[in-house]
Amino acid sequence: MSGPATGPRDVFAAADLGATSGRVMLGRVGPGRLDLTEAHRFPNTPVPLPDGLRWNVLALFQGVLDGLRVAARSGGVASVGVDTWGVDYGLLDADGALLGAPYHYRDPRTDGAAEAVWARVGQAELYRITGLQHLPFNTVFQLAAAAGSAQLESARTLLLMPDLIVHWLTGTVGAEETQASTTGLFDARAGTWSQELLGRLGVAPGLLPPLRAPGDPAGELLPYVAEFTGLDARTPVTTVASHDTASAVVAVPATAPDFAYLSCGTWSLAGLELDAPVLTEESRAANFTNERGIDGTIRFLRNIMGLWLLEECRRTWAGRGQAAGLPELLAQAARAEPLAALVDPDAPEFLSPGDMPERIRAHCRGTGQRAPESPGAVVRCVLESLALAHRRTLRQAAELAGREITRVHLVGGGARNELLCQWTADATGLPVVAGPVEATALGNVLVQARAAGLVGDLPSMRRLVARTQPLRHYAPRQDPAGRAAWDAAAATFTVRNQDVPAMG
Repeated sequence: MSGPATGPRDVFAAADLGATSGRVMLGRVGPGRLDLTEAHRFPNTPVPLPDGLRWNVLALFQGVLDGLRVAARSGGVASVGVDTWGVDYGLLDADGALLGAPYHYRDPRTDGAAEAVWARVGQAELYRITGLQHLPFNTVFQLAAAAGSAQLESARTLLLMPDLIVHWLTGTVGAEETQASTTGLFDARAGTWSQELLGRLGVAPGLLPPLRAPGDPAGELLPYVAEFTGLDARTPVTTVASHDTASAVVAVPATAPDFAYLSCGTWSLAGLELDAPVLTEESRAANFTNERGIDGTIRFLRNIMGLWLLEECRRTWAGRGQAAGLPELLAQAARAEPLAALVDPDAPEFLSPGDMPERIRAHCRGTGQRAPESPGAVVRCVLESLALAHRRTLRQAAELAGREITRVHLVGGGARNELLCQWTADATGLPVVAGPVEATALGNVLVQARAAGLVGDLPSMRRLVARTQPLRHYAPRQDPAGRAAWDAAAATFTVRNQDVPAMG
């Protein structure tokens, strides 16, 4: 049975699906108020199948439904919004049925697929149209890898991951634009699907659905969803900035325009918010991306392999029966020798699951360094390498965009990691504001609240975050020896990694 005719006007459900877990968060928004509570959390565990690594999308949808059922028992919600990671998709047949579990972006089937695309559209031209950072798993390359398959030949609609969840909630079909901009099929200047690219790459007409903008209505809950969850069938689903980084950037608590952001979790997304894309050859050579943000803004950033390295190390150690608790590992890292070994976080050998500690040691040996042996030394290597990658990326972004940066906002799960925050401040020489940890869910909720008329423009949303969320401030250490050590490490890091192929 469906619940009450209307839910509370100020409570919004954010279904936030990450690469390792999903959750449904409930946000309450009002004048001077922005609260989050967790309704339900569930794992996101990919499944290895004979034909590759797949997402267990049915379990993810079940987790969303279970979270919405908790929301109904808590009194209902004004609307629902969905965000996920980018690039991955599901294919629907002519009846609207899903054609197999979606592939995981870490599946190696895209190896070599980029060359097939570049044979039709050269790298430079592809960048001039899409402005997209080259990553081997971009949607355009996934489609190239699937060319000629029975599944793709049978497909009538491609839905990116959040759009697939929204489709199952509402029955409607659409493509949210911040997600669409991660595909390599989106025109960065025009803000639309590139019909030129679709034609030259042989993408079937009609495969990509119409675009939606954050704040647009996506539909209302289908009767079976209302019956299962207990929510009213008239509960709207609101289109949010459905790429998780786009939602996180909405909730950056910046009060001045001269900021950079780091959305730090499995990946570190490091960059700037701009009014227009940067589509220069220099930007392409530096592998920066121009993805869509809210209100037509551009997320000018580069993906850095983030805390995935640390989590894979912990998974490896735990599998061997070694202590892998994060607090103890961080304490050991704090005592380890500073800047003793560094890796390029984006080296291709770090992309897939596996024995990450040994891969890090092999990388160090291959670049003429003494390999870190103890877990504490490995963790210190990972975190200091990430801090230097943050420095390099943000300085390049500022130079390419002609912008000055006076502070860094680090949001997401990495904001809990005090060593990473402090070492990022030390490496960049800039103050770091850490938090909110739950930036993605907050951004999801805020876009819904704006659609409901409860908050104003983007600066107003950010001021509300700054007033209501716990933030920590990290100043760069000013001792000359410490600054010199980071500068020397940055110079060595840059030279050393010139010979290490970046991911993609």
